[in-house]
Amino acid sequence: MADETSDRRNQARIKILELANMISVPMSLNAAVRLKVPDAIWAGGSNSPLSASQILAVIRSSSSSSSGGDPENLQRILRMLASYGVFEEHLVGSGERKYSLTDVGKTLVTDANGLSYADYVLQHHQDELLKAWPLVHEAVLDPSVEPFARANGEPAYSYYGKKPEMNVLMLRAMSGLSVPFMRAVLDSGYDGFAGVERLVDVGGSAGDCLRMIMGKHPNVTEGINFDLPEVVAKAPSIPGEILMSSRSDRHFPV
Repeated sequence: MADETSDRRNQARIKILELANMISVPMSLNAAVRLKVPDAIWAGGSNSPLSASQILAVIRSSSSSSSGGDPENLQRILRMLASYGVFEEHLVGSGERKYSLTDVGKTLVTDANGLSYADYVLQHHQDELLKAWPLVHEAVLDPSVEPFARANGEPAYSYYGKKPEMNVLMLRAMSGLSVPFMRAVLDSGYDGFAGVERLVDVGGSAGDCLRMIMGKHPNVTEGINFDLPEVVAKAPSIPGEILMSSRSDRHFPV
């Protein structure tokens, strides 16, 4: 009984150490995305295992820097994320480690339309958002001000509206997230859009889902993309679409 209790306590200590260090996982993921490691491994579409040095060489070849870098630090990131199923580690020969993409890692590869889940990762790790997380406890003590506003001086959506680069990243993140899901829905034979002539996408972002639905179902002759003014202002034109701002009565027929 004493040994069982001691084992539970040891497991509890290990668990809390893991939780306390959990920030290393999203930060390593953020680093891999910023370095474009998934694209480097996938170059040519082969997904052949590459060493950290080989991956770094591909990264250098696609950047302005042709030298420098530390493959050992890159390997630390790769090993961390391999333990969470983003990369697969392969031991080759006398112990050389090489890495390929798992199905999870492949979601970070840029597709033919320039989309992936990479922008979704980057969007969640912007400095403004990271500054808000240490203030979450204050939302319990004083809920009158949200952590983002407390950290940045104003609520998130109004802040985003004044930061074009953040707004563009948000649009890319939402496109990278929604397009694969909508493609899967449409390819599955879902017939819920049959007979629909007017379709409203609330929070439609750049209008990717509307475009895909209207392309697949010509019976949808009018699509309404309902979102914030700064969002619909950046949305590309889609024949038959109406852009509607959620902050006014403005309509933008296309």
